[in-house]
Amino acid sequence: MRTRIMYIERKEESLNGSARIGRVSFSKSGATLRYGTQSFQSLKGSGHKANYYDVETEDRYWISGPRKDGADRLYPQSRLPVEIDDDVKEEYWREIRRMEPPG
Repeated sequence: MRTRIMYIERKEESLNGSARIGRVSFSKSGATLRYGTQSFQSLKGSGHKANYYDVETEDRYWISGPRKDGADRLYPQSRLPVEIDDDVKEEYWREIRRMEPPG
């Protein structure tokens, strides 16, 4: 199963929702993304400021590859934190951000 570090932002509560960087796996066909216990499918262009929905809850999400500059939020002026999962933290900082992990 193919995996990739991705940016995942929940869009249900507002345009600037809770966000994190984590490892996402792709179904064999690539139609479904999985993160932890959640499964996501594409909105196929029909979402407003979201591109995927949670198959179980139908909550909407913005899921994309993380940016090298760290400005991953759709609205970068947001001051809300972006959590980084412990299992991808070092790889994220070294391979994507091209920096030494903080701390």
